[in-house]
Amino acid sequence: MPSSESTGLTPEQLSFFHTSGYLIIPSALPPSTVKTLLDETHSLLSSLDITTHPLTKFSTGGQDGTDHVGDDYFLSSGDKIRFFFEEDAFGPDGKLTKPKERAVNKIGHFLHGLSPPFAELLPGVPGQKALPKHVARDLGYQDPRCLQSMVICKQPEIGGAVPPHQDSTFLYTDPPSAVGFWYALEDATQENGCLSFLPGSHLWSPIRQRLVRGGKTGTEMVDNEGRKFPKDTKEMKYRGEEQTEDGEYVLGEVKAGDLVLIHGNLLHKSERNLSKKGRIIYTFHVIEQGEGHIYDERNWLQPPEGGFTRLYQ
Repeated sequence: MPSSESTGLTPEQLSFFHTSGYLIIPSALPPSTVKTLLDETHSLLSSLDITTHPLTKFSTGGQDGTDHVGDDYFLSSGDKIRFFFEEDAFGPDGKLTKPKERAVNKIGHFLHGLSPPFAELLPGVPGQKALPKHVARDLGYQDPRCLQSMVICKQPEIGGAVPPHQDSTFLYTDPPSAVGFWYALEDATQENGCLSFLPGSHLWSPIRQRLVRGGKTGTEMVDNEGRKFPKDTKEMKYRGEEQTEDGEYVLGEVKAGDLVLIHGNLLHKSERNLSKKGRIIYTFHVIEQGEGHIYDERNWLQPPEGGFTRLYQ
């Protein structure tokens, strides 16, 4: 079992994650690292040349994938750093109504490979708690891979809502295996659109659909014909109770430096940010690529040359 000095998870933290489907780890990053990552984010935003990048709006479309972005700029971003804009950052004429630094919704999807400050989080920085490789080991991963990373800016006044969704819908392996590592770089509150979770929904809400390449817009939702729950069935004992997807969500307010772990089957969402204060976060997702897990060519995100980034070297 992890000790108090461990850089993984304690037995109590593991139990909460397995039961609830999420876990908040306070002060996972030291303030110096948070500042470094925020400085890098602002540098990326300042260096953005909107004359050479298409003004691509980002929308998840929720579980049904309606209006999910699917152009080539998005689909080929798995080994690049690209910028996606808030839907409400544009006026009727199609031009930005906000400065570019206040208009970008997301920067992705290969920060962990191309941005040194973000890349350092995978092996760990001084003072960092819950190192990803140790957390993954505690969660039972055999060959965990980081397949995408991104900064998400919930911009002041125009930050869009993200409807209830499950990450494994968009980052699917057969069987599902995704876990999100979500680092707050600024305080996230109810006022500026923090996450909220439907606790325990990972135990009874199946991955019914998958986002794949295809269709008129470049991506489409298809029925999931593979496994709908993780291979590890030790959690499934909780699934006997009758549950509904319109249950009561729990707010996940966090401070800068906190880490949130999110099970790929967990239903979660965030509301619009109409306040004057934005929130910036950094997140990456880990999947299992060990024996018995399939990642196929239909997935919208395809591996870069050399494959997805290993956590165990």
